Amino acid sequence: MRRIVFVFSVCLVSLSATTAHAWGELGHRLVGALAQKHLSPQASDQVAQLLKDEPDPTLAGVAYWADALRNTDPDRFKATSRWHYVNMPEGSCRFVASRDCPDGACVVGAIETQRRLLEDSAQPLEVRRDALKFIVHLVGDVHQPLHASNRPDKGGNEFQISLRTDILPEEYARDRYKDGVMSTNLHAVWDYYVLASAKLPLDAYAARLSTSSTRMKSRGRPAAWAEESCGLIERRRLYPPTHEMDEAYLVAGRPLAEQRVIVAASRLARLLNEVFAARSSRR
Repeated sequence: MRRIVFVFSVCLVSLSATTAHAWGELGHRLVGALAQKHLSPQASDQVAQLLKDEPDPTLAGVAYWADALRNTDPDRFKATSRWHYVNMPEGSCRFVASRDCPDGACVVGAIETQRRLLEDSAQPLEVRRDALKFIVHLVGDVHQPLHASNRPDKGGNEFQISLRTDILPEEYARDRYKDGVMSTNLHAVWDYYVLASAKLPLDAYAARLSTSSTRMKSRGRPAAWAEESCGLIERRRLYPPTHEMDEAYLVAGRPLAEQRVIVAASRLARLLNEVFAARSSRR
């Protein structure tokens, strides 16, 4: 197989103006771990109260829960599966709620709905707890560019890839890994393989990313985040020129994936700080 070297822009995309299984378990837990470090004391206390009965009562510990429902509660996963992404018309990255998110059933609408539930002190504890868990996951989702797509291939799920790699696939996909080649798709490459190519455990990876900085001003709400992610697909040329690739593509794409994780964590922390500051002011 010939070696594919896919060149990404070295510079970070400017984030001014006002970064299915998105990111895989590692990516979602990274978002949670980084966000936890930036919670206000009020938000940290409220998060601890809501998650006190969880096996791992941290944002990282619950970050993958919404995807794990696929196995733990298939009916609930099916009912919420459309919350993980948004599709916009081909060639456009402008989000229109009535067209792209009917009944709030997309990642943008779901974040807003779960935020309202989390803010509502009249809701039962378990409703607010699950709202928090959904928010942690979905904020990560909306920052993975292929979860906010304007391509007619279901966010890269129908763009098939033959990936030569020594990275073992997630267990559910190992039957498609033969002789060092993974039969997969572009969406899965960005969900899992790009970050996995760092070959770092969670704690070490989080520590490394926590020393990084991304110059960013607040940019609106989830609709703007989705539009931003969508714009990266073409701007950063995420689609390779062939359907064959090796780890050179993963290494080239990893700085962008890491940037999106850092940005997602920053915005998640800001959202939670706002929610719990508002709750305190109403007491």
